[in-house]
Amino acid sequence: MSAPVSHQKPPRRFGDRVFAGLAVTSGGAIMLALAGVFVFLAIEGYPGLSVDESFYRPATTFLGYVGPLVYGTTLAAVLALVISVPFAIAIALFISHYAPKRIAAPVAYIMDLLAAVPSVVYGLWGGGVLAGSIRPVQGWLHEHLSFLPFFAGPPSATGRTLLTAGVVLAIMILPITTAICREVFAQTPRLNEEAALALGATRWEMIRLAVFPYARSGMVSAVMLGLGRALGETMAVAMVLSASPIVTLNLISSDNPATIASNIAVNYKEASPDKQAVLIATGLVLFAFTFAVNFLARYIAGRSERRMGR
Repeated sequence: MSAPVSHQKPPRRFGDRVFAGLAVTSGGAIMLALAGVFVFLAIEGYPGLSVDESFYRPATTFLGYVGPLVYGTTLAAVLALVISVPFAIAIALFISHYAPKRIAAPVAYIMDLLAAVPSVVYGLWGGGVLAGSIRPVQGWLHEHLSFLPFFAGPPSATGRTLLTAGVVLAIMILPITTAICREVFAQTPRLNEEAALALGATRWEMIRLAVFPYARSGMVSAVMLGLGRALGETMAVAMVLSASPIVTLNLISSDNPATIASNIAVNYKEASPDKQAVLIATGLVLFAFTFAVNFLARYIAGRSERRMGR
């Protein structure tokens, strides 16, 4: 006669209980900090929704004031993604699947070091060096592609344009996007890769058929994290752009749309209390926008993971 099967869970070790408690506490602390930021922005920014219309100039309402800022923030971030994501994926593939170890390790180390460079340094480089160097490129784009609204011009004489700011943001988000993609690519099951190669696939076909499907959710997360960094970047954009609250697709002219973060950084110090309330209210809009983008990223990544698990 067989012994009865016990359904009791084995007792957890003391170290496991401590780790679980620390993890729950850390997660709760993050949620409390996030809620605290939201409450502060809501309380301090609520008066800014209904101040005198002179504080919204050149608009007359809060929506008219924040709308162009949201547009400029989105345009700058999307431009940075368009520039950086192909390079990030290519560099990550080079490190994980193409380069020998003696080369891959230094390249990965250099990419990680780029993430430690302060945004002020990127802003100084973008405004002082890149802006002057990119003027011939902007002139060429206007001369040959002026039929597109992005390059309608006239080109800025200083080179301080949204295109320049987009390049700076692309370099800033490149390290984090590359690092996450690299780690995800490296975690692809070796058997999947070897099976594809054994069936006669080239290395690129193996990557396209075995690596990319497995890493899809991680790539989405990497892109969205880069987007979140670009949406909230302040000093680099403020130091590169001479921006104004306008809506335009022109990337190379001297009239550039402002971003929410750079607008707050430029105007907050000398603002009156009512104007500060307006700026804090725009910060609340940026907070909600960034939260929605990250929530969407988690949803897309989770749906991809569930699809791969079927």
